[in-house]
Amino acid sequence: MLEQFETAAEALRHVCDPRQFDFSDTSALPPLEVVIGQERAVQAIDFGLSMKSAGYNIFVTGPVGTGKQTIVGDIVGKYAREQPRPDDWCLVNNFQDEYRPVAIAVPAGRAFEFSKRMTKVVADLRAALPKIFADKEFLDRQARLQEKYARTQETLFGQLETKAAENNLRINRTKMGYQTLALKDNQPITKEDFAALPETEQARIKETIRAFQSVIEETEQSTSQVVQQHQSDLEKLMQEAALFIIRRRLNVVRTVFEGCPPVLSYLDHVQEDMLENIHFFLPTPEEHTTAGENDSQISPFSFKRYIVNVLADRKTMQGAPVIFESNPTYQNVLGHIEKRAYLGGVKTDFTMVQGGALLRANGGYLIMEVESLMMNAMVWEALKRALQTKLLGIEDIVSEMGYGVTSLRPQPIPLDVKVILIGSYAIFETLQNHDSKFDKIFKVRADFDFETDLTPETIKLYARFIARACREENLLPFAASGVAAMVEYGERFAGDQQKLSLRFGPIVGILKEADYWARKQENAVITDAHVQVAIQKRRFRYNLYEEKMRESFENESVLLDVEGVEIGQVNALAVYQMGDIAFGRPSRITAETFMGKPGIVNIEREADLSGRSHDKGVMILSGYLGRTFAQQAPLGISISLTFEQSYGPIDGDSASSTELYVILSSLADLPIRQGIAVTGSVNQKGEIQAIGGVNQKIEGYFDVCQKKGLTGSQGVIIPKANLANLMLKREVVEAVRAGRFFIYQVAHVTEGIHILTGLPTGTADETGAYPAESVYGRIQSKLKSFRERARELKPAGGALSENE
Repeated sequence: MLEQFETAAEALRHVCDPRQFDFSDTSALPPLEVVIGQERAVQAIDFGLSMKSAGYNIFVTGPVGTGKQTIVGDIVGKYAREQPRPDDWCLVNNFQDEYRPVAIAVPAGRAFEFSKRMTKVVADLRAALPKIFADKEFLDRQARLQEKYARTQETLFGQLETKAAENNLRINRTKMGYQTLALKDNQPITKEDFAALPETEQARIKETIRAFQSVIEETEQSTSQVVQQHQSDLEKLMQEAALFIIRRRLNVVRTVFEGCPPVLSYLDHVQEDMLENIHFFLPTPEEHTTAGENDSQISPFSFKRYIVNVLADRKTMQGAPVIFESNPTYQNVLGHIEKRAYLGGVKTDFTMVQGGALLRANGGYLIMEVESLMMNAMVWEALKRALQTKLLGIEDIVSEMGYGVTSLRPQPIPLDVKVILIGSYAIFETLQNHDSKFDKIFKVRADFDFETDLTPETIKLYARFIARACREENLLPFAASGVAAMVEYGERFAGDQQKLSLRFGPIVGILKEADYWARKQENAVITDAHVQVAIQKRRFRYNLYEEKMRESFENESVLLDVEGVEIGQVNALAVYQMGDIAFGRPSRITAETFMGKPGIVNIEREADLSGRSHDKGVMILSGYLGRTFAQQAPLGISISLTFEQSYGPIDGDSASSTELYVILSSLADLPIRQGIAVTGSVNQKGEIQAIGGVNQKIEGYFDVCQKKGLTGSQGVIIPKANLANLMLKREVVEAVRAGRFFIYQVAHVTEGIHILTGLPTGTADETGAYPAESVYGRIQSKLKSFRERARELKPAGGALSENE
């Protein structure tokens, strides 16, 4: 009777035949150079990389472990190698505003050459210019110039003395200026003589001195003009002497960077500034006293202004840069301005500005993980601003936060970069829904799949992937049987006989562990046996909680019957996820049906232990019961439903069919086979729907039955829709093949209750009545008895109250 629902052992696991491979081991295979099963994502990435319009940056989504970072890096790397190398970037002093240094582009790979040449120019000039100014010819010209203006000053003073003598005055030159003295008999009048003079004479002398003061002022002004002219002519003389050597040194750099207008413009500014500040190149008395000690050092307050700060250098690159920033902080992405302590405060200059990942990737590609990026809110806003404006501003984060610290503000750098963010779909959805600028900046989404179809072609590609991993990780080669075992592991990981997992992170983990066990056994190749050991040992390391749970069933601290029959009691199956391991756990569900307030009392819900999905599944049961048994009269029954010895949250609807079976058992007063565990969700029409974790659920119940003792009557009822998902461990398959365990597949509730009770549900006649000895006939009979008893208890002239 039940054979029609039994699943053959061959259908419980897809076996990959190693004889299909035409190699002895993977060392004979070419390594994989294409991407398996990610056509959609690869096309999206290629599209995003090829689009040059603004906003076509790429957001990569997909489950963890699908190799997103590796695949994106490979694709972008290949694309970047075909692109030209972008310019280097340097930061130089702004001679008009030192707080706004200027970034200049230098031909690719030549930034450090430019910096070294400028450093050499300064060092050469510091050595050469003092020699020019100490040359006899320059000193003679300087002396003649000084003698010329000295004579001019003497002439002016002589003219002043002549005019003073005409007014009976004498002029004395002091450090404080000119002193005017009145004369009598060609001798200065003393204070005593002046006091003895008549008042009229005193007044006349004072008026003469006062009137002569304007002549003195004219002479002082003329003298000042002479001094200024002397200084100007001296500076011109120095600049004329220095210009030749400065121009000659800078012309060497100009010749090297002849095709780079920004460099040539900067050199013009340097030449102008050097000539204006030629005195910096003259040795001070202190330098004379310590000659030879500091000649090679550049003063931080003078010559540092000519240093070239290299922000980005592409000398060793082939093609466009590809930068992966693993720690996307504000400083690492945008750049930062360093500071050093100075006299109790801090100071900085343009040589302490450092570029970030955006600048290093300028002209190329920047890859970042969005989860790490979103942990730094300021980075996200700054990144969006830079991508929208196509300008990179390196700013001090302290001043950005409003602390009022004076700092540099380098002029923005033109930005041409393609940003690729890698993250989960949840973050993508959040940004898309809550960030108005997100869709304008990241117009391309590349979605990675976690599985691909199982075909002969994908199996061959899987083998080549294993070959590549063996080469890259220095693993032993895999034999054909080892590759077949890994293909089966990929199917199991995907949870589908017709799919292969693309979550290569865990796959590579098994490859490495199989290599460990093969080397431990001193084998030259990795076989199926090593893969199975790796899988078993990995599970053993993680399944302590699972073992403790099984012990609780074995010592009966948690009650679970795996043989016999019981009314209103059935074994349900759930999946527990503990980190990297998932396992099935059986649990007892009981139901009691009785007269009272109509409806289902979900005890888990009443105790706030039930999730929304579980609540929905329980509510669906009312729909099916009403559809089946309440077409002629109301149900009028109260149902109590619970998971026994369950003290944690319960969610999901995969036990809804199990709950329906136990309710039907209680209503029909029919015992259920306790050796059969059940999983599967149900809809209001009684159709059994697919659930997740079917392999873990079956294996979890099998392990408990095996611990308690297999009787040959135990098994699991699963949805027929889950047959393709079966990839059971070999031990379970062998038990089914030997007839010691059974996997039943059902598509409708009527099939499941038939397996559990041994009775058919029956078929309703024209009046809606089911055969008396069928499951549903027995339920109708009980419901009828409840209604009759309710009428008997109904008070005269009124309805039966809830309390009654």
